Amino acid sequence: MKRRHHRGNVISFVTNGGKTTLAKNLQKHLPNCSIICQDDFFKPQSEIETDKNGFLQYDVLEALNMEKMMSAISSWKENARCSVVSTDRESAEEIPILIIEGFLLFNYKPLDSIWNRSYFLTIPYEECKRRRSTRVYEPPDSPGYFDGHVWPMYLKHRQEMQDITWEVVYLDGTKSKEDLFLQVYEDLIQQLAKQQCLQVTA
Repeated sequence: MKRRHHRGNVISFVTNGGKTTLAKNLQKHLPNCSIICQDDFFKPQSEIETDKNGFLQYDVLEALNMEKMMSAISSWKENARCSVVSTDRESAEEIPILIIEGFLLFNYKPLDSIWNRSYFLTIPYEECKRRRSTRVYEPPDSPGYFDGHVWPMYLKHRQEMQDITWEVVYLDGTKSKEDLFLQVYEDLIQQLAKQQCLQVTA
């Protein structure tokens, strides 16, 4: 019997770094691929705390229902186990792939054992602020919100990543969508090939 590993590939990012676009492009080209988006697990605005400046604290783990997200990941893993047909040789196309994309993935310890490959998209302050200014949020950003909350929280979480013990592939978010896609796609294909070679036959 083959031992199959149903693990996730993570794409994390600085806000407005392009991770959702990258994840969707990968899903289009990778067989048997699913996406779980951390943004889908924000708590209602009524449950979001504010700081002394009146800024809503969205860029913290407490603003997210991470238990619900973990439940979604567990459900995917169970479905992946049931959907893979046992064959003498498992092809790369048969390996279930889960892309988990979000902005606070490396800062949540229960996720540490899930990652198979980790990517972190980053862009400079000026470009990040420019991109965010073009987006429409609900609730909308209050004056000074980016400099008073969003960017400081990103720097704080980035500092916390210094304690990570596994490899993280850092991506330049200023590159074109096509270049980023090709970089990650080719890397994932290589990782899938390695995983196929490492399948254990008992």
